[in-house]
Amino acid sequence: MDNIAGTKSSLVWAVHLATAALVLLWVLPTIGLLVSSFRDRDQITTSGWWRSLFPAEQNIVYRAGDADTQRQDGPLWVIDGNVFDGAGGEVTAFGVNSRAPAAFAPGAEADLKDGVKLAVQANGDYRLTAPAQFEGRSPRIFVSSVSPPRFTLDNYRRVMFAEGLGRAFLNTMTVTIPATIIPILIAAFAAYALAWMEFPGRALLIAAVVGLLVVPLQMALIPLLKLHNQLGIGKEYIGIWLAHSGFGLPLAIYLLRNYMVGLPREIIESARVDGATDFQIFLKIILPLSFPALASFAIFQFLWTWNDLLVATVFLGNNPDQLVMTGLLRELMGSKGGEWEILAASAFVSIAVPLIVFFAMQKYLVRGLLAGSVK
Repeated sequence: MDNIAGTKSSLVWAVHLATAALVLLWVLPTIGLLVSSFRDRDQITTSGWWRSLFPAEQNIVYRAGDADTQRQDGPLWVIDGNVFDGAGGEVTAFGVNSRAPAAFAPGAEADLKDGVKLAVQANGDYRLTAPAQFEGRSPRIFVSSVSPPRFTLDNYRRVMFAEGLGRAFLNTMTVTIPATIIPILIAAFAAYALAWMEFPGRALLIAAVVGLLVVPLQMALIPLLKLHNQLGIGKEYIGIWLAHSGFGLPLAIYLLRNYMVGLPREIIESARVDGATDFQIFLKIILPLSFPALASFAIFQFLWTWNDLLVATVFLGNNPDQLVMTGLLRELMGSKGGEWEILAASAFVSIAVPLIVFFAMQKYLVRGLLAGSVK
């Protein structure tokens, strides 16, 4: 009964579950990355992003103020301050050594050697007293605390300005926009010629385009770089624009040609009968009707170029004026590998623009990819 037209397959529930699983696998990490990019370092290391809206339990090792901050209060010398340094939180217990980090309740007084005493209040205020002046390093304070949720924009300010991600963002846009527009313009003309114009060798050109789809771009990197150096465009933006255009043209021509072949022949023949030239037909009829295919390729080319590291490394320099975001992220992974808040903010900046482009044009994606599959 499953093969009868108009009836639903018994496995439709499996399809729905698989689709939901794929959506969750994509959406949950993206949400986690966004949430983590606004959290501070301490809370990221103590709890996952799914607990970001709840108070976090933390164990803090705090060094009391230096001896030069002490003051005399009657017969005692005092060093005081706050273990949270103004960040806020609630102390649940404290200790004076790593063997018993939660030995005392907030407000209690701990006896250290030589008459030194330490008291820590619930709000984090501590008071260290001694009958004689403090010398040398101050003791450490071990604190168990509960901190409220904290969100900050400092991560984005740091990566965009201090770490140079803002400049890398502009460099990536400088590479991506021309490298997306140039192959679309060239491929649109070539696809129309291969689809609707009769000339010798057309079948061989179509076969060559299909063959180029399976050629790895890595094979052409070194010869192409040598050619660019001979032409004087090595390590320049025009070089990487031409490289990305060349690597993207086979797929662009193949995709657009398949779409244009499926357009109604009657419309084009009627335009020719009315005296329209090939350029007029292409400009006024083919291009407007081919917008779904153009948009679908634009999505692919934009995403590939935006996320590219290999081609940018080969055809651009590593100086700040040319370093793209993927290259900067690689450097941050090496130098800031333990600072997860910086990496999360940098990663979300790098995926924000592709997300906007995809959701703005995704309705044309399937329509363009299915072009020519159904008559």
